[in-house]
Amino acid sequence: MFTGIIETTGKVSQIFSTGTNTSFWIESPISGELKPDQSVSHNGVCLTVEEVNGNQHRVTAIAETLSKTNLSAWTAGSRVNLERCLQLHDRLDGHIVQGHVDCIATCSRLRQKDGSWEFSFDFPKKFAALVIEKGSIALDGISLTAFDVKKNQFKVAIIPYTFEHTNLSSLIPGHTVNIEFDLIGKYLLRSLSLSEDTFKRKK
Repeated sequence: MFTGIIETTGKVSQIFSTGTNTSFWIESPISGELKPDQSVSHNGVCLTVEEVNGNQHRVTAIAETLSKTNLSAWTAGSRVNLERCLQLHDRLDGHIVQGHVDCIATCSRLRQKDGSWEFSFDFPKKFAALVIEKGSIALDGISLTAFDVKKNQFKVAIIPYTFEHTNLSSLIPGHTVNIEFDLIGKYLLRSLSLSEDTFKRKK
């Protein structure tokens, strides 16, 4: 479990494939502190550390992960948001994030607003019920608040600290981000869906 508060960023240093899997070597300030079997969020994707070598660590994404996230677009030099898993005694400064990406969204607009940045994102309409005005959403692992929500679009406002300390500073229109919708919202939607099915059967 994560909070969506990014610890640091890393850089993809090497990529190689084995069958349908793709492995990444990530260079970062925290890589040397990691251990094999640890779970670390990479752009919002929970991946297992497989090997540590100096200031680099290696992770692998399977075909399912590659198909649902933007990891397949990573190249050597790509900047990656990193967060280690939540410890039980920590404050939950963001919101509950599992590291299980639901889909990707495309940045459609970027506006600089005299001290902050406003990003617009397009996402698949089938997930419309999971994005609410002023609700929590994780983009590339960053806990943010959605506003100006439409059926397949929303905006987020970014303060200077977040812009400078995450990969959002390199995000431009046309680029994609990983989305994880709010966990509580997903459970509520599932429960309502099952209740509706039960009611229809009884009729």
